[in-house]
Amino acid sequence: MAGFKKRLTESIQLRLSFTLSLAILIVAVAAGVFSFMSAFEEAHELQDDVLRQIALLMDRQHLSPGLFVNDGYLKESDEESRVIVQRLDNDAQSSTGVNVGKTLPLPTTLLDGLNTLEVGDEPFRVLVRTMATGERIAIAQGTAFRDEIARDSALYAVVPFLILVPILLLLVANLVRKMFHPIAVLAREIDQRADQELHPLSENHFPTEIRPFVVAINRLLARVAQSMEIQRRFVADAAHELRSPLTALSLQAERLAEAEMSDTAHKRLGSLRQGIERNRNLLDQLLTLAKVQSSSEPPKSSVSVQHIYRRVLEDFVPLAEAKHIDIGVEGDQDVQIQVSELDMITVVKNLVDNAIRYTPEGGRVDLSVSTVKGCAVLRIRDTGPGIQLSERERVFDPFYRVLGSDQIGSGLGLSIVRAISERIGAEVRLTFDNEVSQSGLCVSVLVSIVE
Repeated sequence: MAGFKKRLTESIQLRLSFTLSLAILIVAVAAGVFSFMSAFEEAHELQDDVLRQIALLMDRQHLSPGLFVNDGYLKESDEESRVIVQRLDNDAQSSTGVNVGKTLPLPTTLLDGLNTLEVGDEPFRVLVRTMATGERIAIAQGTAFRDEIARDSALYAVVPFLILVPILLLLVANLVRKMFHPIAVLAREIDQRADQELHPLSENHFPTEIRPFVVAINRLLARVAQSMEIQRRFVADAAHELRSPLTALSLQAERLAEAEMSDTAHKRLGSLRQGIERNRNLLDQLLTLAKVQSSSEPPKSSVSVQHIYRRVLEDFVPLAEAKHIDIGVEGDQDVQIQVSELDMITVVKNLVDNAIRYTPEGGRVDLSVSTVKGCAVLRIRDTGPGIQLSERERVFDPFYRVLGSDQIGSGLGLSIVRAISERIGAEVRLTFDNEVSQSGLCVSVLVSIVE
């Protein structure tokens, strides 16, 4: 009961359905009771009219009650439904029991009109009438039969309420649910949007009462889009502005390396140059991340995966050879995918760069492509330490790096990969290259194939 009260308090739809249903039930019960009582009374009135019609018929046709008394009532007739007609005088009284069907022991002092009497522990409705001849007659009928007919008539009047009210309650509940359906559609449409989809909602297919909420949401989306654009512009401008001084520092460090200096100074200069290079790479990745997070989607074209691999390997083969890493493409299979070539090159570059950085000297980095259920699966596998299950979601966060890693990096590579994948509708999966020893990393990028 407490759970229902909580739901009733929190849900407008349930509250509206419950209130309408309760109002319908109250009105239906009141109408049913009124209809029952009205039909019951009307049936009694009709039965009283039958007694009046019999009395009028006897008066006009000058019929004698003795004809009815002599035969009593037909033996084959229903005892409860019989109508007794008799004279109302001392000579007509009889002590014979009622159930035998003779005349009733009625008092002669009864006034003309309708009366309800107890005769022999059985209730009767009695009409007393003085005929034109001056003779007084009594027309009686048992009330049990009258009440049964009245109840049946009243129930027939209430039956439509009993049938239609449950149907009406179901219709009301269904109608309320349909009235709130646009709100569910609006919530589902907003919930299914990607992070970068901040375009306004259409207001045309929503009811007038919901449009103010849609307008408010559109204004909020516009403010969020503006705020995100300001942040992206700030990151891009800051990274761009820092590029020039870092380039100048790099050139000065190169010139300084040509000068004569001690071994200690030369070693420290080498560390300085590595730091400058690391900062330059960080700025390049910040610019890339700001670019891929932009809401505008670059044009798509049919791109060969093998072509992308060749372009990426041209840039990373020297780095792999410096660490004595065997890097190459497995197999000759090629697949055409419908994406931006620059986006896919950026994705593969970041994955290959991470693979080379985290693979120890003498290891392997293999690139391959295959098709699975209408998707091209680009795989980049390495023989490094891999990523544990507990870390696989967090590695996509900007600037997050796996604890215990001594590799130099910015922590933005996988963030860029995920941002591009979400924008082009691709999926990124991380698994171990060797599931038995739980070592190595296999990154799979699933992209739709050109039809």
